Parts: sequence; structure tokens; C-alpha cells
Amino acid sequence: MGDTGRRTTSRPRQEPTPMPRLALYTLAVCLLSVAAAVVSFVQGSWLGIVWVLLAGLSSNMTWYYARKAKLERQAESARPGGTSVTS
Repeated sequence: MGDTGRRTTSRPRQEPTPMPRLALYTLAVCLLSVAAAVVSFVQGSWLGIVWVLLAGLSSNMTWYYARKAKLERQAESARPGGTSVTS
């Protein structure tokens, strides 16, 4: 009927690192708001200031969520049960 989540092979597999989705979403918002600010200023509208403020906020959020994901990965690999690549 569907995927039950069971694996048929007995080989251990390496789990992918969790993707920091919030960081990617906020990065997309940041890039789009910068583009909107440029368009607004080129058209002579002062509404671009709002877009610049949104770009600043979203860039800070991108940094925060990317850093948070990185620290969580490091903490997970440093645990006694976790696997670490470095010695």
C-alpha cells in the first residue's frame, strides 16, 4: 500500500544531515526583498525603505537559524552515542 518505513537491507546507512529549512526560507525572503527594494528605488518610490528593513530582518534570521542548525549538528556528533568523523 505504501512505504511503511522498514528497510529491507541490513546495512547501516548514513543519515543525511537535517537541512536548515528556516534558514533557506529566510534567505529567499532576504534576496527577494533586496530585489524589491532595488525595483522600488528605481521606480522612485520610497517604499523601498520597508523592503530594506525586511531584508535586514530576514538576513539576521537567516544567520540565526543557520547557526542554530550548525550548533545542533555539532552537539549531536559530540554526544557519546553519536558518530564523529574526527578523532
